[in-house]
Amino acid sequence: MLKRKLLFLIPLFILSISIFIFIPIKEALVFKYENTDEVIAYIPFSNEKSFQIKYTHSIHLSDVVESYKMTENNEMMQYELMFEDFAIGMPSEAGEGEKFIVSDGKYYLKNMRRTFPSIFLRTGKVRANHTIIYENKEYPLAQSIKPGTLVHIKGEKLTILQLLKGVNILEH
Repeated sequence: MLKRKLLFLIPLFILSISIFIFIPIKEALVFKYENTDEVIAYIPFSNEKSFQIKYTHSIHLSDVVESYKMTENNEMMQYELMFEDFAIGMPSEAGEGEKFIVSDGKYYLKNMRRTFPSIFLRTGKVRANHTIIYENKEYPLAQSIKPGTLVHIKGEKLTILQLLKGVNILEH
Protein backbone atom coordinates (compact mmCIF):
# COMPACT_ATOMS: atom_id res chain seq x y z
CA MET A 1 0.00 0.00 0.00
CA LEU A 2 2.78 2.43 0.93
CA LYS A 3 4.65 1.57 -2.27
CA ARG A 4 1.58 2.39 -4.36
CA LYS A 5 1.18 5.73 -2.65
CA LEU A 6 4.86 6.53 -3.18
CA LEU A 7 4.68 5.46 -6.83
CA PHE A 8 1.84 7.94 -7.24
CA LEU A 9 3.14 10.76 -5.03
CA ILE A 10 6.74 10.90 -6.26
CA PRO A 11 5.86 11.56 -9.94
CA LEU A 12 3.16 14.00 -8.82
CA PHE A 13 5.72 15.84 -6.68
CA ILE A 14 8.25 15.96 -9.55
CA LEU A 15 5.58 17.19 -11.95
CA SER A 16 4.50 19.91 -9.50
CA ILE A 17 8.07 21.13 -9.00
CA SER A 18 8.68 21.11 -12.78
CA ILE A 19 5.55 23.15 -13.44
CA PHE A 20 6.51 25.59 -10.69
CA ILE A 21 10.01 26.07 -12.11
CA PHE A 22 9.07 26.38 -15.79
CA ILE A 23 5.86 28.44 -15.77
CA PRO A 24 6.43 32.19 -16.31
CA ILE A 25 5.39 34.11 -13.22
CA LYS A 26 7.25 37.45 -12.91
CA GLU A 27 6.84 40.38 -15.30
CA ALA A 28 10.15 42.01 -16.11
CA LEU A 29 12.14 44.13 -18.52
CA VAL A 30 14.40 41.45 -19.96
CA PHE A 31 17.84 41.74 -21.56
CA LYS A 32 18.80 38.74 -23.71
CA TYR A 33 21.70 37.95 -25.96
CA GLU A 34 20.95 38.75 -29.60
CA ASN A 35 18.79 36.06 -31.26
CA THR A 36 18.77 33.74 -28.26
CA ASP A 37 16.43 33.07 -25.40
CA GLU A 38 19.19 33.30 -22.81
CA VAL A 39 18.45 35.93 -20.18
CA ILE A 40 21.50 38.04 -19.34
CA ALA A 41 19.82 40.44 -16.95
CA TYR A 42 16.39 41.72 -16.01
CA ILE A 43 14.53 44.35 -14.04
CA PRO A 44 11.54 42.85 -12.22
CA PHE A 45 8.54 45.13 -12.53
CA SER A 46 6.68 46.19 -9.44
CA ASN A 47 3.53 48.22 -10.05
CA GLU A 48 5.63 50.67 -12.07
CA LYS A 49 6.02 49.53 -15.67
CA SER A 50 7.82 52.50 -17.13
CA PHE A 51 11.55 53.03 -17.54
CA GLN A 52 14.07 55.24 -19.28
CA ILE A 53 17.19 54.55 -21.27
CA LYS A 54 19.84 57.23 -20.77
CA TYR A 55 23.03 57.45 -22.79
CA THR A 56 25.71 59.88 -23.89
CA HIS A 57 25.34 60.77 -27.57
CA SER A 58 28.51 59.72 -29.42
CA ILE A 59 28.88 62.97 -31.38
CA HIS A 60 27.42 65.66 -29.12
CA LEU A 61 28.71 64.03 -25.93
CA SER A 62 25.55 65.14 -24.12
CA ASP A 63 22.80 63.15 -22.44
CA VAL A 64 19.84 61.67 -24.29
CA VAL A 65 16.96 60.11 -22.34
CA GLU A 66 14.33 57.93 -24.01
CA SER A 67 11.21 57.28 -21.89
CA TYR A 68 9.09 54.14 -22.30
CA LYS A 69 6.14 52.44 -20.67
CA MET A 70 4.84 48.93 -21.16
CA THR A 71 1.49 48.55 -22.91
CA GLU A 72 -1.18 45.97 -22.12
CA ASN A 73 0.14 43.96 -25.11
CA ASN A 74 3.60 43.84 -23.49
CA GLU A 75 5.04 46.23 -26.05
CA MET A 76 7.23 49.21 -25.23
CA MET A 77 5.72 52.58 -26.03
CA GLN A 78 8.12 55.49 -26.26
CA TYR A 79 6.32 58.52 -24.88
CA GLU A 80 9.13 61.06 -24.51
CA LEU A 81 12.61 61.93 -25.77
CA MET A 82 14.92 64.44 -24.07
CA PHE A 83 18.16 65.70 -25.62
CA GLU A 84 20.49 68.64 -25.15
CA ASP A 85 21.91 69.34 -28.62
CA PHE A 86 20.43 69.74 -32.09
CA ALA A 87 22.60 67.97 -34.60
CA ILE A 88 23.15 64.63 -36.26
CA GLY A 89 20.70 61.97 -35.15
CA MET A 90 18.36 64.21 -33.19
CA PRO A 91 14.88 65.14 -34.35
CA SER A 92 14.23 68.71 -35.47
CA GLU A 93 10.44 68.68 -35.24
CA ALA A 94 7.56 66.86 -33.61
CA GLY A 95 5.55 64.21 -35.40
CA GLU A 96 1.78 64.13 -35.64
CA GLY A 97 0.20 64.58 -32.20
CA GLU A 98 3.58 65.14 -30.55
CA LYS A 99 4.77 68.31 -28.81
CA PHE A 100 8.20 69.86 -29.14
CA ILE A 101 9.16 71.77 -25.98
CA VAL A 102 12.29 73.67 -24.94
CA SER A 103 12.80 73.88 -21.18
CA ASP A 104 15.90 74.71 -19.11
CA GLY A 105 18.15 74.42 -22.16
CA LYS A 106 16.89 70.94 -23.01
CA TYR A 107 14.71 69.78 -25.87
CA TYR A 108 11.77 67.47 -25.32
CA LEU A 109 9.55 65.54 -27.67
CA LYS A 110 6.43 64.75 -25.65
CA ASN A 111 3.19 62.88 -26.29
CA MET A 112 5.01 60.32 -28.40
CA ARG A 113 3.12 57.08 -29.00
CA ARG A 114 5.73 54.97 -30.80
CA THR A 115 5.41 51.29 -29.96
CA PHE A 116 7.98 48.54 -30.35
CA PRO A 117 7.66 44.81 -29.59
CA SER A 118 11.32 44.93 -28.54
CA ILE A 119 14.50 46.96 -28.88
CA PHE A 120 17.99 45.93 -29.95
CA LEU A 121 20.76 47.88 -28.23
CA ARG A 122 24.54 47.56 -28.42
CA THR A 123 25.84 48.57 -25.03
CA GLY A 124 28.47 51.27 -25.34
CA LYS A 125 32.15 50.47 -25.00
CA VAL A 126 33.60 53.96 -24.95
CA ARG A 127 31.28 56.88 -24.11
CA ALA A 128 27.65 55.86 -24.27
CA ASN A 129 27.37 54.73 -20.65
CA HIS A 130 23.92 53.21 -21.27
CA THR A 131 21.91 53.46 -18.10
CA ILE A 132 18.43 52.23 -17.21
CA ILE A 133 16.41 54.53 -14.99
CA TYR A 134 13.72 52.69 -13.06
CA GLU A 135 11.71 54.15 -10.19
CA ASN A 136 13.98 57.24 -10.22
CA LYS A 137 17.18 55.22 -9.68
CA GLU A 138 19.95 54.83 -12.24
CA TYR A 139 21.46 51.44 -13.11
CA PRO A 140 24.47 51.53 -15.49
CA LEU A 141 24.18 48.54 -17.83
CA ALA A 142 27.97 48.06 -17.81
CA GLN A 143 27.63 46.75 -14.23
CA SER A 144 25.50 43.83 -15.43
CA ILE A 145 26.19 43.46 -19.16
CA LYS A 146 29.59 43.45 -20.84
CA PRO A 147 30.14 46.68 -22.84
CA GLY A 148 29.81 46.13 -26.59
CA THR A 149 27.21 43.37 -26.21
CA LEU A 150 24.22 43.45 -28.56
CA VAL A 151 21.18 42.90 -26.38
CA HIS A 152 17.54 42.28 -27.17
CA ILE A 153 15.33 44.18 -24.72
CA LYS A 154 11.68 43.30 -24.21
CA GLY A 155 8.99 42.92 -21.62
CA GLU A 156 8.00 39.38 -20.70
CA LYS A 157 7.23 37.05 -17.85
CA LEU A 158 10.13 35.01 -16.49
CA THR A 159 10.17 31.58 -14.93
CA ILE A 160 11.78 30.85 -11.57
CA LEU A 161 14.66 29.20 -13.43
CA GLN A 162 15.24 32.29 -15.60
CA LEU A 163 15.08 34.52 -12.52
CA LEU A 164 17.76 32.39 -10.87
CA LYS A 165 20.02 32.34 -13.95
CA GLY A 166 19.81 36.02 -14.93
CA VAL A 167 21.20 39.04 -13.12
CA ASN A 168 18.64 41.21 -11.34
CA ILE A 169 19.90 44.67 -12.30
CA LEU A 170 18.20 46.21 -9.26
CA GLU A 171 20.35 44.07 -6.96
CA HIS A 172 23.63 44.36 -8.87
